[in-house]
Amino acid sequence: VMVWLRRCTHYLFIVAVAVNSTLLTINAGDYIFYTDWAWTSYVIFSISQTLMLVVGATYYLTFTGVPGTATYYCLIMTVYTWVAKGAWFALGYPYDFIVTPVWLPSGMLLDLVYWATKKNKHSLIPFGGVLVGMSLPLFNMVNLITVADPLETAFKYPRPTLPPYMTPIEPQVGKFYNSPVALGAGAGAVLSVTMAALGCKLNTWTYRWMAA
Repeated sequence: VMVWLRRCTHYLFIVAVAVNSTLLTINAGDYIFYTDWAWTSYVIFSISQTLMLVVGATYYLTFTGVPGTATYYCLIMTVYTWVAKGAWFALGYPYDFIVTPVWLPSGMLLDLVYWATKKNKHSLIPFGGVLVGMSLPLFNMVNLITVADPLETAFKYPRPTLPPYMTPIEPQVGKFYNSPVALGAGAGAVLSVTMAALGCKLNTWTYRWMAA
């Protein structure tokens, strides 16, 4: 059993990160939470999804050494999200709220950097991390433009279990951040470099675990 676990460590890690990314996506698609907190939640969830994406995609990419693996990892995240969101029908949620595959372009950029730098991990960490961190908030905003209006959705699909003080309110756009895309991209670009380095380091640890 231990031999099997060691050989499959990377697959287990990929599944764990992808599932957590799916949960973050569902939270970002929580229309009442998004409506109440507006751009605050947009920035927070853009950064959190960016970090989950880059650590898992970098790990998987460096483990296989095959450009294109990061995009495949993002596809796994997308499919997981579609499956999970499909279950929301039973809860009365609209299926069309934030299911656009916003991670795929960022994964493609990561693959492109890995290919262009001739599989150099030291170049992948800063360049790939910055590109993913800067791109995902932008694609996430495009995603929000394409889905149903959060405020309209919140009143169309009310939650019967919500207490009165959590009734959806008008979003306070611009109250906290003048540019949520710029803030999310700036913070994501800095933090993603660290997470890309962690993904590479996890790859090293995995090889040591498998060889033990």
